[in-house]
Amino acid sequence: MAETLYIPQTATRKEIYDSLLPQVEALISTETDTIANLANIVAVLKEAFGFFWVGFYMKKENQLVLGPFQGPIACTRINFDKGVCGYCYRTRETVIVPDVDKFPGHIACSSASKSEIVVPVFDHTGQVAMVLDVDSDELDDFSEVDKDGLEKMMLMLQKTFTI
Repeated sequence: MAETLYIPQTATRKEIYDSLLPQVEALISTETDTIANLANIVAVLKEAFGFFWVGFYMKKENQLVLGPFQGPIACTRINFDKGVCGYCYRTRETVIVPDVDKFPGHIACSSASKSEIVVPVFDHTGQVAMVLDVDSDELDDFSEVDKDGLEKMMLMLQKTFTI
């Protein structure tokens, strides 16, 4: 896959993920640069679903630090004990938040964000290397379909890097 992304226009979210997964695998499987792969994954998700904000926070020393993203300006650093990203990092599990205003300790980088899903990405030793953070400007925008699709995509990503 070069610069073309096929996104079915009259499909369910599951069908869109099913269409994107092999395309993302083709896109990142031959690229060894992690930042390039992160940037392309973010672009694919933003283009395919039109999410409000999509990006990665990478573990650096004792914080999560902003990596490639698309959307409005974002928080640059997140402590492991703060927000949805920190919670995902600590629990090592995908977190779906239907209403960010009801999540204790939510970090409001943008007041337009209404719901969120955060997926952990593990390194070759099994430690959380980064998290994928996806925000929507709609309440309750994420489901098990998103969890399944994004987790599959992050498993593909994990195979491409040795952070």
